[in-house]
Amino acid sequence: MVEFEAQCSTTAMGIMPHRDVDRALELALSLDIPFWPQLPKVSLYEDMYVQASQNFPGIAIDFDKEKLSFDTARFEQELDEYFVKMDVPEAFALTAEYSKVFHKFLSRELQDYKAIRGQVTGPVSFGLKVLDEDLKPIIYNEEARTILFDFIQRKVNIQYQELKKRNPNAFVWVDEPGLGYVFSGFSGYNEQHAREDYHNFVAGLEGPKGLHLCAEVNLPYLLELGVEILSFDAYQIGFMPREYAGNVAEFIKSGGIISWGIIPTESTTLATQTPETLAAILSSYWEVISENTGLSLNQIAKQALVAPARCCLSDLGQVNTVGKTVSECQVSGIEEGLVEKAFALLPELSQILRDKYGV
Repeated sequence: MVEFEAQCSTTAMGIMPHRDVDRALELALSLDIPFWPQLPKVSLYEDMYVQASQNFPGIAIDFDKEKLSFDTARFEQELDEYFVKMDVPEAFALTAEYSKVFHKFLSRELQDYKAIRGQVTGPVSFGLKVLDEDLKPIIYNEEARTILFDFIQRKVNIQYQELKKRNPNAFVWVDEPGLGYVFSGFSGYNEQHAREDYHNFVAGLEGPKGLHLCAEVNLPYLLELGVEILSFDAYQIGFMPREYAGNVAEFIKSGGIISWGIIPTESTTLATQTPETLAAILSSYWEVISENTGLSLNQIAKQALVAPARCCLSDLGQVNTVGKTVSECQVSGIEEGLVEKAFALLPELSQILRDKYGV
């Protein structure tokens, strides 16, 4: 159950392109609802998939290729040891080796924030991303999939417990870009499989049950997975379909909070937007919901968070003056600048919406 009032407060996605840990933390802590950043450009251990993999049976980190590998035979050999570890909550904790950023975040003064947030890579995304020795996603391995959903659930719960010690309104959202692919005919794990697995998974989560993804979304589908906080890339949908209005209104009426990722982090698009234009886009979405369901705009705003749309780890449109791709260092600086600009727009956008809707 969500205990805090959203009221157009600011937050952001977990992954950031920064190489400076302290700078990333400073930015995250500047928001109404701060989070611990995932910084894959600092270390492979800060990658969202690598962090989630710690202590999963059959998994190894290939540092040369910068990816995870899964061995089915080793998975089966390690299961007995894993089942013993299941009774040890610390086995599911995110250690300092796998995220120094998380532990730096926990060392900060977090008590006075409205809420604080963490994130864990979701089981669908992890299961589709990690391949076995035959290059087959492990989500197709029934035994591995069953273990995976339970494993990630325990990861979420232990992180929630750690964050709650620092702030009573802590929550953890599950980062699930993979849910954007379950509707693809190319996936052997479809939306029906995911729905069934997800309801059981979400039911066992402690604290406010959150879900985040910045892939293209089927909004009604996501709202019916049993979560209480949904974060998504709202900018990319372009408009609010009227057929979505009822699902969104029911979610809000039941106490749900929606984090609207409305500030783009792609250079060409961001350059065309201001807090006023973004507020107008978001207001147009909310008006469709209100006009088609009778839900008040004030209520929608009360249960809204505002955030950047995506993490911006790759701004592919950037080239130098002779048409060649800019250096890695320059690209990193460009990406960091885009994220910081998006963060800088958040407070004014939030204030415009609060003033407009009286929250």
